[in-house]
Amino acid sequence: MLIRIVRLPLRPEGVADFLALFRQSESRIRQQPGCQHLELWQDADQPHIYCTHSHWESAAALNAYRHSALFGEVWPATKRLLAAPPLAFSVVQAPENA
Repeated sequence: MLIRIVRLPLRPEGVADFLALFRQSESRIRQQPGCQHLELWQDADQPHIYCTHSHWESAAALNAYRHSALFGEVWPATKRLLAAPPLAFSVVQAPENA
């Protein structure tokens, strides 16, 4: 499993638009092949910063979503609302014997 976290520093005036976009897209994202989990987090100290937290079956499943028509619709709309570049990274669980 691959965990993907994307930190989104939104323009404060864009927060309501972002939340509306997320709420209308989240069920379709969850239905993408290989998507096992999707959450939206809000920074505790900076309320205009949000993070998406998703679990994917594999890197290939995440990349397929990133090349989908849905991503092509959601990501450009999200980028227009950003105050600064996003920070995106993927992680996997560390082995217990590491």
